[in-house]
Amino acid sequence: MHRIAQNIGFTLYRIWFYVLVLVPILLFLPFLVITTISEKSYPQFFWLARNLWARPILLGMGCPQKIFWEQKMVRGKSYMLVANHTSMLDIMLMLRISRNPFVFVGKKELVKLPLFGFFYKRVCIMVDREDSRSRTGVYRRAQRRLDQGLSICIFPEGGVPEEHILLDQFKDGVFKMAIAHNIPVVPMTFYDNKKRFSFTFLSGGPGLIRAKVHSFFETALLEDEDKSTLREEVRNVILRELKKPNEK
Repeated sequence: MHRIAQNIGFTLYRIWFYVLVLVPILLFLPFLVITTISEKSYPQFFWLARNLWARPILLGMGCPQKIFWEQKMVRGKSYMLVANHTSMLDIMLMLRISRNPFVFVGKKELVKLPLFGFFYKRVCIMVDREDSRSRTGVYRRAQRRLDQGLSICIFPEGGVPEEHILLDQFKDGVFKMAIAHNIPVVPMTFYDNKKRFSFTFLSGGPGLIRAKVHSFFETALLEDEDKSTLREEVRNVILRELKKPNEK
């Protein structure tokens, strides 16, 4: 009986998440549409997404945030934001961490999601990882967005790892792009999102979610052949943090 009640709780919590995702979109639909008509108005769209979408979702899920900073981002500067990926809450948490407007690079399959997919297609850089032309096109689109003063966010594992994997291997493309565009890499560790709202249906629950923004990796003096070293150095920073005792 206890197990049945627990599973009902997990199910209701998950349904509540999707309600929280959709309601702000419906409430602010005209403003969201207007701010996606032109790339020039993207900072306004970002503000809406950060404050009127991500914030209510995290608060409504009972997930207050605590952020630890080793280095602060400078307003108006472009960065490559990277973090471990375990939950749909990663998107909302990333939006809350960075005040600097950024664009997500993500898989094209998310376009199929009702309503969310409409805006995803208009404001994100989509990539088909099975298509080399699509991967090449990401660099051009990223450069255009960087020229507009925006940052880029990629989850470098290339997807959500299997349940038993603490941190999957990172893809080269993230670091190749950071070096090519001469922008600092900002590693972040997300500690609790998997516990709060993983991709396992019967799981999750409210509670504190913590993140750590690590010291940045500068790329000004790096060449393309340095991408593998940079990739492993960034991954090791996040992996070491995930392996630390839960003392914060």
